[in-house]
Amino acid sequence: MQTKHSFVDRIEETLIAALLGLMTLVTFANVVARFGFNSNILWALELTVFLFAWLVLLGASYAVKKHSHLGVDAIINILPAPVARMVGLFAAACCLLFSFFMLKGAYDYWAVFADLPPTSGRWFPTGFADKFRSQSFYEVQDIPMIGIFNFLEGLINYGDEYEKLPKVVPYIVLPVSMFLLLFRFAQASVAIWKGETDRLVASHEVEDEIEEVRALQGEHD
Repeated sequence: MQTKHSFVDRIEETLIAALLGLMTLVTFANVVARFGFNSNILWALELTVFLFAWLVLLGASYAVKKHSHLGVDAIINILPAPVARMVGLFAAACCLLFSFFMLKGAYDYWAVFADLPPTSGRWFPTGFADKFRSQSFYEVQDIPMIGIFNFLEGLINYGDEYEKLPKVVPYIVLPVSMFLLLFRFAQASVAIWKGETDRLVASHEVEDEIEEVRALQGEHD
């Protein structure tokens, strides 16, 4: 099981690192083109924005998994263990409800770009809409169409060609990331229920780093 978790961690960490690296590479290439060749990569800024959105949205769920989000635990630390567990379960329930709403909203926003029906119901999904206005022909502003996505022209655009990348491609991160966020909060909730922890987040990374610095200073002294 540990090996499986480590493998999944490596996939997520590699993807996040790749997004960050690609952002850096595209930005650097655009700077070189602008100041070195008096030119410009037209689609660089838009691509960087999309990559940054992917980085943040996918990183949010990974941070929940690693308990890396910052949180205030001053009250939890002074509560008895059973009470702290109940507070943790309440917080988990709030996070689950929040991420569920975000998942519904993210899917409904993305679905029309994929020529799919959004869910009906204002808050909770009560089914799928019978009638909706497809926006599968919507394209991004600058990023040109990429050959590997040509199949989308026949699948959702009724045979019409795309000049730019269809919005369905970059926006798919919305439902995917919100599903992962819901899944990670569900995992954390189960851990609290089992008594493995009494809180969702409250990272003490800064405190740990301060202790490491103090330890190093003590060694040199």
